[in-house]
Amino acid sequence: MDRKILLIILDGVPYRNFRRLFGNLEGWVDSGDARVWKLRSVLPSISASCYASIHTGVTPAEHGCTGNGNVFRLGHKDVFSQVREAGGVTGAVTHSFWSQFFNRHPFDYVRDIEYDEPDSSTINHGRFHTMTGYGHDNQMTPSDVDLYATLTNLCLRFGLDYGILHTCTLDSMGHRFFHDAREMDHACFVADEMLAPFITRWRQMGYEVIVTADHGQDDRGHHGGRCALQQETALYYFGEAEGPADDFVIDQLQLAPTLLRRMGAPVAETMKAAPFLQ
Repeated sequence: MDRKILLIILDGVPYRNFRRLFGNLEGWVDSGDARVWKLRSVLPSISASCYASIHTGVTPAEHGCTGNGNVFRLGHKDVFSQVREAGGVTGAVTHSFWSQFFNRHPFDYVRDIEYDEPDSSTINHGRFHTMTGYGHDNQMTPSDVDLYATLTNLCLRFGLDYGILHTCTLDSMGHRFFHDAREMDHACFVADEMLAPFITRWRQMGYEVIVTADHGQDDRGHHGGRCALQQETALYYFGEAEGPADDFVIDQLQLAPTLLRRMGAPVAETMKAAPFLQ
């Protein structure tokens, strides 16, 4: 592999919350250690559909996942499969939907909650959470620090070439409190503070790092449709590549081919969007 990359997805963060409330990420933009662009999600701007598009580089209309209630083993080539084709090692610390999309469906709580499968053609090292019982009064989300530590552990133990981390903490907070609320301001502050030391450590370990979200949320804590608050989020890049102008808006379908191009893995023919990093 040419390079190692970690993709960090903070579920459900609108662009304005990233730019207003994530002081560590914004400080690195100011210092020149990171770059930031606006990213626009696919439609529907619902979580599962976006997860599938982030990794396959095709629209929900093509891959077929129309929402959180329609999760199955996808048929398209994806980032995991392409990294494996190039001989790289992959890892995921994510919601169980990712395992179902890209490894096995249905999800078996015992078999699939944690696995190490060196010969897998997709995910070699998986650590998953299901959020079973999730609702307004109980978020059922693990601590972000625990997830960041788990990803770091996998990187150190198994030498991941590509790792993805996905946390639903802020998405759940947004659904519960909406976005014009002190609880949401504090949640974003805590998320930024928890993430920052790990970015420093991952960079020291030789990884390029991308931090983004799958979608945004509007003032009523909703997403799924077409409006700027629901579709638009930010993408922060820590690495040496050249990127587009600051006002460029990244299409979510560009993520998969960009990741693969940076790592030196083959870009699937179905991934037709142009990479945004050179």
